[in-house]
Amino acid sequence: MPGRRLWRRVGLLAAVLPIGVVFALWVEHRLVAELPTPTGPFPIGRAADAWEDFTLWLWYPAAAPGPAGDYLPVAIRTEWRRARPALINFLTRDLAAVRAHSVRDAQVSAAQSPYPVLILRSGGSGSSLNYSSLAQDLASHGYVVVGLDMPATSNPELCAGRRDEEACATSVMAPLIHGMGRALDRLRTLAMEDSRFEGKLDLTRVGVFGHSFGGAQAAQFCAQDSRCKAGVDVDGRPFGTVIVTGIAVPFMFLLSDHSGEDDPVSRRIMGQIQSIYDHQPHDTRVRAGIRGAHHFTFSDDGAMLKSVLFRGLLRGFGRLHIGGRRQVEVTTYALRTFFNAHLARAASARVVFDSSRFPEVVLMP
Repeated sequence: MPGRRLWRRVGLLAAVLPIGVVFALWVEHRLVAELPTPTGPFPIGRAADAWEDFTLWLWYPAAAPGPAGDYLPVAIRTEWRRARPALINFLTRDLAAVRAHSVRDAQVSAAQSPYPVLILRSGGSGSSLNYSSLAQDLASHGYVVVGLDMPATSNPELCAGRRDEEACATSVMAPLIHGMGRALDRLRTLAMEDSRFEGKLDLTRVGVFGHSFGGAQAAQFCAQDSRCKAGVDVDGRPFGTVIVTGIAVPFMFLLSDHSGEDDPVSRRIMGQIQSIYDHQPHDTRVRAGIRGAHHFTFSDDGAMLKSVLFRGLLRGFGRLHIGGRRQVEVTTYALRTFFNAHLARAASARVVFDSSRFPEVVLMP
C-alpha cells in the first residue's frame, strides 16, 4: 500500500541520514585546513622561548620566506587531543592537517628593525597558539607578536555565576598581570642576549591585546604598567581597578555583536566598559563593534577549525551572522589599524577605519 511504502522510505531515510551526517563530519575532520594568508609584506618566522613556568611564542618579520612549520608542535598537538573529549576532537579539524604560514626559527628581518612588540593573551586558560591567524597577520606588517602562555592559579570560568564573581576573577587575574610584566623583563633579556633578537625589539613601543579574559588582562595591565603604550580588549569583560581608574594610554574595545543583549549582566558589563571609556583621553579612545561577530569565533578554533555543524548551530540560534574567516580578517584589520596609529614610527594617533572595505567595523557612540 502507498502509505506503507511512504513510511518505509521515511524509516530508511531516518536510518541513513545519521550515517550520512557522521560520514560528512568524518570527511571534514580529515580535510586540510589552511589559516588565512597574512596580508603584510613580510614573511613570518616563529620561535619559542620556554622560561621558568612561562612559554613565549614569538611571531616576527622574517628575513626570507621558507617552508612553513607545523601549526602546533607535535607535543602540544598530542596534549590538546588528550585534554579534550573525543566528541570535541571529532568536531574539530585534525590539528595535524592544519597549515600555518610561519617558518620555524627563521632569521629576523633587519629591514625595518627594531620592531614594535605586541603582547598577546588568550581567552580563558587557553594557549596563544589558538590565535596564530591574528599573530601571523600582525607579524607580516612589521610587529613582533609575543604570545604569552603561563599557568593560571585557577580557571577564571569557575568564577562565573558566583556572588563574588568580579572579586574572584580579579584575584585569578592578579598573578597573570604580574606575569605579563615579567614577560617584558624576559624580552629585554632576549633583546640583549639572544643573537636572533638583538637590536630587533623596540621595547619603547609595546602594545598589549587579548581576547575575552585575555582582554581583561590587557585593560588592567595597560592601566597599571607604564610600559604599555597602547592596548586592545577583544570582547573581554573588564575586571580589576581599571573599571574605576580608567586607562591613560590609547586603548580600544573591539566587541562582537551584542546588539540583541539586554539582560542585567550584559548591561552591567557594558556599563563597566563605558566607565573605562569615559575615563580615557578623548583623542586616544576607541570603542568599536564587529557586526555579526560572535565571541567564540575570534580564535582559530572557533572561526575555522570547528565543524560547520558548530557554526551552523550558532547561526541557527541567531548568534552568528558572519563567516569565521571574515571575522578573523576584520579583526586583524582593526587591530593593525589601531596599533599602526599609535605604535608605528609615523604614528598619526588617529584611528580611521575603511568603511568601504570593512563595513562590519562600526564605531560605537
